[in-house]
Amino acid sequence: EVQLQASGGGLVQTGGSLRLSCAVTGLPFDQYAIGWFRQAPGNGRVGVAAISNRDGTIWYADSTKGRFTISSDVAKETVSLQMNILKPGDTAVYYCAAAPYYSAHDFIVAVSMSPLDARGLFWGQGTLVTVSS
Repeated sequence: EVQLQASGGGLVQTGGSLRLSCAVTGLPFDQYAIGWFRQAPGNGRVGVAAISNRDGTIWYADSTKGRFTISSDVAKETVSLQMNILKPGDTAVYYCAAAPYYSAHDFIVAVSMSPLDARGLFWGQGTLVTVSS
């Protein structure tokens, strides 16, 4: 059974930090790209950051560059998202996703275009991040 277990959300003040983790089981982890998406109330799900375990590439949304860092631990089959200098606009439910794309860019494009049925796509449950002003 494939499982993506997201954790680490919570309430933080503006300027604070949080670290999200996505533990993956049931997939050949080193053959997948893993990414984080977020969905704020009333908005669609948008990509935040992604990493490919196949070619090592990383992708960040413009809004998170310089503040967020994504990393992958192949031994633990876990992808983490370190979020620093958090802003109220970062408030959302954060979801991790996995799909067998070669590069982080290809993964983000494919999942953003087809969030329900991109090839080999799996979603984890969401974790809520709330940034207070």
